[in-house]
Amino acid sequence: MYTVVIVEDDPMITELNRRYAEKDGRFTVAQTFSQPRRALDWLRHNAADLVILDFYMPQMNGLEFLRAVRAAGVESDVIMITAANHAATVEALTRLGVVDYLVKPFAYERFCRALDAFCRRRSAMRGSLDQNALDNLLHAAPLAPAALPKGMQAQTQEKVLACMRDDPAHAYTCEEIAAASGLSVVTVRRYMGYLAQQGQVTGDMNYGTGGRPCLVYRLVT
Repeated sequence: MYTVVIVEDDPMITELNRRYAEKDGRFTVAQTFSQPRRALDWLRHNAADLVILDFYMPQMNGLEFLRAVRAAGVESDVIMITAANHAATVEALTRLGVVDYLVKPFAYERFCRALDAFCRRRSAMRGSLDQNALDNLLHAAPLAPAALPKGMQAQTQEKVLACMRDDPAHAYTCEEIAAASGLSVVTVRRYMGYLAQQGQVTGDMNYGTGGRPCLVYRLVT
């Protein structure tokens, strides 16, 4: 499970970010901070996989905070969630290890894509990488949403994924997801087939049912 720290001076946005992050079972929020200096002190003494960071804050802005974090040797990945979208600011932040950038107001779906991209990057960085894997990692365009096939909807796809995030380690049947989401089994099967093609889930045959084998799916984390 990945550890998250949220640095944001607006308590409502802090709570929203916390709920969004913890809805994904791959993440747990260790701490939230409204004052960046306190966050900096905590990060100097505690490990975090991911920092969700605002730009406009008291004491120091997000760029100043991130420079201080890197100077302290903190290597956490950073996702910016902010209204600051000036090109020079974005460029300066990405040079300091910002892996994604969400401009307020943002949609929940976009937040989920940022978390998914973070997890894919972390998974890809384990072990050795061939040229293909390096090209996908370094030259992909993660901010551009993939177009769904005709007749498929992003909201329905997110509903299917949300059911699986309740217990990411569980192997789900299409019937289980259909019952939890309120969708038909036929619809769930179509989306699971597409998600498997995209590498977001894996499908395996379960032969231990005592009866007819069934196909089960797990989230890729």
